[in-house]
Formats: sequence, C-alpha cells, structure tokens
Amino acid sequence: MKSELQQETVTVLSEIWSLSPDARLGQIFDFLGFLGDIQVGRGLGDIEDDELLAVMYRHRAELLARIQGTSNQQLPPASAAVSVPGSSTIAESKTASVKA
Repeated sequence: MKSELQQETVTVLSEIWSLSPDARLGQIFDFLGFLGDIQVGRGLGDIEDDELLAVMYRHRAELLARIQGTSNQQLPPASAAVSVPGSSTIAESKTASVKA
C-alpha cells in the first residue's frame, strides 16, 4: 500500500504534467531531477521522497504563476530552503549546504 507521501507525490506529478501539456513524462522526470540537483543537491536517484515533493511543489507553483501571468518574484529564490507541508524536513539547496 502506498503511503500518504507517495500518493501526494503522484498527485502533484499529475498536476505538473497537466500544466505542461507539451512535455513528455520523461522530460518532466528529467527536469525534476535537474531541479532537485539545483535545490537540494541531489538528483532523482538520491533525493528523499519528501525533498522531491518539495521540489515538485515549487515547480508546480512556478508553472501556475507562469500560466496565470503572475510574477515569479512572489516565490522564494531557488537557492532558498524549501519545506514539505506537514513535514519537519527542510531541503536545503546545494549552495546553502556548501556554505554550512
């Protein structure tokens, strides 16, 4: 049985895919891996599930902002720490991890 975190991740992935109608699923996975590397310093093979979900939430917010014509300035910079709602885990970016 899937955990709530896994179900939420699949739901957010589905939302991202629907917001990117011209993208193939492999392209979305590739881009999420790229974002994971930038935001938390790990790609898809090494990223924790809660960190991946945080990356996905940020990407979904960026897609929604682009569609709605809202400025991305409302979002924290990619180098900022991101957290998963309901989780105590904070995923730090590669830059923040190196400075620590």
